[in-house]
Amino acid sequence: MGPIMTAAAIGTGAIGAVVLAPVVLGAAGFTSAGIAAGSIGAKMMSAAAVANGGGVAAGGLVASLQAAGTAGLSGVATAAVAGTGATVGWITSFFR
Repeated sequence: MGPIMTAAAIGTGAIGAVVLAPVVLGAAGFTSAGIAAGSIGAKMMSAAAVANGGGVAAGGLVASLQAAGTAGLSGVATAAVAGTGATVGWITSFFR
């Protein structure tokens, strides 16, 4: 694959990841109204609460996903998601 196609794969991966991140969060149950009952997010929250003695740790994975689902991704989180998507795009450029 040439450099133009590799760049296209990287760009597509980065943009696709940023666009799909809110969709995936919503599908997992991390919505703007909170965590949806019976969802993967609710199961994660329950497991985190059991592991932490009844509460969900501030700054933990569940709390971060809940915040992202409620308020959207921060600039740092958007950059991290875009970087991950770009990496996946770059890796897929090696496969035909």
